[in-house]
Amino acid sequence: MPEPCPLCSTDSRPFSDGRLSICENCGGIFRPQALLPGPEEESARYRLHQNDIRDTGYRNFLSPVIDAVLAHQNPKQRGLDFGCGPEPSVSLLLREKGYSINYYDPFFHPEPIPQNRKFDFIVCSEVIEHFHRPDREFTRLKELLTPRGRLYCMTWPFDDSIDFDSWSYKNDFTHTFFYRERTLRWIRDYWRFNSLHIDKRLIVFVK
Repeated sequence: MPEPCPLCSTDSRPFSDGRLSICENCGGIFRPQALLPGPEEESARYRLHQNDIRDTGYRNFLSPVIDAVLAHQNPKQRGLDFGCGPEPSVSLLLREKGYSINYYDPFFHPEPIPQNRKFDFIVCSEVIEHFHRPDREFTRLKELLTPRGRLYCMTWPFDDSIDFDSWSYKNDFTHTFFYRERTLRWIRDYWRFNSLHIDKRLIVFVK
């Protein structure tokens, strides 16, 4: 039986081969709890990622979010690389440009973010599709931002031009929640972000 959506808690229905569900309200597509990977499975998968900032291809992959931060934030502002993985690539690239940025990852850099610490911008590069409980994570991210702070997310949104069953992005078992434009607008409205900008795989929320 389909489970309530982990983003908006609304009823869902079976989707694709029936092993996923789609929310009737926000439009999010998600894996049911029984198919969510455990911490050891996730950690092992993330360690296989080849994220070397010396590689030109990887730098180009990160360029949309890096360029957006450089265009809208200044080096005096405080940033957070949320879900940075084993190597905090975004942090390293922005530090090259003189930015002050901390990093956090629940598996590899789990040091608690100091209570009452706020950030002018937060980067989630290929992170939000891994959220098991996006409702809790977006609440946390919104609370971590200063007024007018920006949340920069990179993920591949799903739209009706994509054949989901042959979409390679869904094949990574750690990708547990897939967003549509409708879903992102729902997030904007529910958490009362002042604006939302979507440019292919770059999504920017402004508090």
